Parts: sequence; C-alpha cells; structure tokens
Amino acid sequence: MDEVILTRNVSKYYGKVRAVDGISLSVRKGEIYGCIGLNGAGKTTMIRLLLGMIHPTAGASFVCGKQVHSGNHDLWKNIGYLVETPHSYPDLTVRENLEIVRRLRFISDKKSVDAVMNKLQLGPYAERKAKHLSLGNAQRLGLAKALLHNPEILILDEPTNGMDPAGIVEIRNLLRTLASDHGVTIFISSHILGEISKLTTRIGIIHEGRLIQEVDTNQLDRLRRKRLLLNTFDNIAAQALLRTQGYPVNVSEEGTLEVTSQHAIDHPEAISTLLVQAGLPPTLLRVDEESLESYFLRVIGMLGGVK
Repeated sequence: MDEVILTRNVSKYYGKVRAVDGISLSVRKGEIYGCIGLNGAGKTTMIRLLLGMIHPTAGASFVCGKQVHSGNHDLWKNIGYLVETPHSYPDLTVRENLEIVRRLRFISDKKSVDAVMNKLQLGPYAERKAKHLSLGNAQRLGLAKALLHNPEILILDEPTNGMDPAGIVEIRNLLRTLASDHGVTIFISSHILGEISKLTTRIGIIHEGRLIQEVDTNQLDRLRRKRLLLNTFDNIAAQALLRTQGYPVNVSEEGTLEVTSQHAIDHPEAISTLLVQAGLPPTLLRVDEESLESYFLRVIGMLGGVK
C-alpha cells in the first residue's frame, strides 16, 4: 500500500527540550494510525510538524510524497485537521462558522454545510452561537470544519475530547466508515489507549519525544500479560500441588494464587480438574488480562520498575 504520511528522523527542539526526537513513521492509504502518549509526550508537536505549522529542527515530513513546509499550499487541499482546542468565531452561529470555512475552501456546493452538520449531529445547534456550545459540541464543530471539504487525509488531535460516551462511539464509527468505505487516511493522537485501540489499525507509542513502539492493533491482545488467578480453601496445599505438577505459582498482590504458565491460561479446566481430584476445589478460577492502560504504562516504564 502507498505511504500517504511519512516522517524521516523528524525532530523539534525548543532550547534543551526535545519535544520530538528523531521520529520516523509511515501511514498507508486508508489506514487509521493512532499516536498515543502521556500529556507532553510530543503528540501535538508531531501533528504541528505534519501540518507545517512549525519548522522541524532536523529531519523532514512528507504527505502524498511531497515535503511538508509552510509554502507548499497545495498540500492542504486534501487535508482536514483538528489541533488541540477547536477554534471558532464565538459570536457567530454554527452555520455561520461553517459557511466561512466553505468560502475559504472555495467549496461551491452550498449544501455541503447542511451535509456536514447532519454528519456530525449538529443540525439542532445550527443557529446557536459557538460560544454557547458545550465542549463536546464545540469539538463536533471543529470536526465539521475538518470534514467539510471531504478530505483524503485527516490529522486529528484528541478529536473526542469533551464528548460523552455516546458521542465517542458515534465519532469512532464515522471515522471507521471514512477509512474503510472512502479510503480516507487518518492520523489521530490521544492519551487514551482504550479508545484508540478500538478505532485504529496501528498504534505508535510516543514517550518523551521518541517513538518507542509501533504495534498493529490486532497484536495488542497477544502482547498484554495474562495470568490465571485462583483460590481454594487451602492455598498453601494448592500451591504445593501445582508446583509439583510443573506450574509456576506465586501469590498475587490481591492474595490469590497466580499461575502464569501459558498452558494453565489456555486450559484453566485442567487446573480445576487437578485441584478437584486432590480435594482442593477452587473457589475462584479466572483468567485475568492486563488492561490496555497497564500495558501502556509498562511499555513506557512507569509501573515502579515492573518490566
């Protein structure tokens, strides 16, 4: 597949602060690439570099094979973007704000404003002044501006910020449809791994300005740690029994027995049978999977040294 977004060792320094430090990544056509990291990790700086809003200290970014720089105006015809807080004319209505964008984008179809309002569920707020919108609806207005010209590429910074759960699902489904049905390439940043994992096809983890891991979303399940948790009426005897059968057993922080053997995780019924036959029926038997947030924190080394 063709690379639509490409960076080569791109860096941005502010004095001694390395906001982005030698990042090389690529995003293919129709892909939803999630850039995730803590606040201050460099995600927004990365997006600003991709949009030519700031000049790199070193390296270069390319969109559709053309190098990004402030003077390359043709690039922006096919790009929609939302960076940090969406801006609007506060004393103008939703419709008026979008009408201004339509004219700036030289979009001749006057129905495009109504179409994008319907797509973002902004119809009921069409005549409401932007300054009276909730945070979630202000975010929808920002997304509407990004989508108004039906761009081939979307670059979005925290696009669901301030939205309620229903709104988040709605935007997730919209972005998926744009990518799968219309081939739109989407680069999206967030600090919420759980939400990004439901939307994206690939994730890049940025920490302290560096890209420290890239992973296909469908590989996340394999990478997350799993363990079998169990309790019996006599955990000391159960622990001894399992060890004699070759199962490594520890006591978890919760006080339950913890088995990390892959065979035990894949076949908890075998462990149950073994315990029952020994007169130690389990009162708890559960495969526990590392949460996405815990996985993320482990990757960036912030779980008290746990590796």
